[in-house]
Amino acid sequence: MRSSHAKETFARICFTLAAALSIVAVALICIFLFANGIPAMAEIGLPEFLLGHTWKPSGDEFGIFPMIIGSIYVTAGAIIIGVPTGILTAIFLSRFASSGVARLLRPGIELLAGIPSVVYGFFALMVIVPIIRTTLPGNGLSLLAAALILGIMILPTIITVSKNALDAVPKSYYESALALGATHERAVFRVMVPAAFSGIMAAVVLGIGRALGETMAVVMVAGNQPLIPESIFDGVRTLTANIVLEMGYAADLHREALIATGVVLFVFIMLISLLFAAIKKRGQNS
Repeated sequence: MRSSHAKETFARICFTLAAALSIVAVALICIFLFANGIPAMAEIGLPEFLLGHTWKPSGDEFGIFPMIIGSIYVTAGAIIIGVPTGILTAIFLSRFASSGVARLLRPGIELLAGIPSVVYGFFALMVIVPIIRTTLPGNGLSLLAAALILGIMILPTIITVSKNALDAVPKSYYESALALGATHERAVFRVMVPAAFSGIMAAVVLGIGRALGETMAVVMVAGNQPLIPESIFDGVRTLTANIVLEMGYAADLHREALIATGVVLFVFIMLISLLFAAIKKRGQNS
């Protein structure tokens, strides 16, 4: 009994320390970002920093509005491509695919999750960009190329989390729908999917976070032009790409402006998380 109690106490302490470490890590990141980024925003001027259209560090012009728009456009494109595909794939694997097909597809999805970002970027640079260049306007390095590769990159997250949410729905929901005369498809899409809504939304939020925070693949194919794109075939620069491209040689106000860019990105992620929490709460209350 004493040995069992000691093990439980030790496990509880380990879990508590792990949770505390996570909280401390997030707090330290927040302190670093805001302590270094807020003074830069104050020196540059918040309206000029957030709404300025010119990013020219040599002239002390630090407007990140084109990068904000670029991040929103690229993320929106990835959502349009990845979210419907991922959710429908998860529904297929959970409720329609045979065991043999599921066993065949599952390793492929897991492999997609394990491929490094630079490999995705290299694939897009060697395959997607040339296809766009030869069949569509522009030189291929574009918003469209970035959205396509990000749409592929977020698939494993959306598929896995959505499938787990669907698998967690009690079988009695499905059986009750069939007993009331519903077809298999109607029971799945009218009963099972709404019951797994919170889990599917969590998958979407994780996918959005992955797309918004991705750097390497975007840097390789987006064109990296700090201008507001006029079409999906124009080059674009995202917030993350702006940081990674210039942080290596930035100094003084330039460096602080890049850290302030990280603050803006951090706020975007927080707003997305808060939006998901509100949607989830509304779904539980309805």
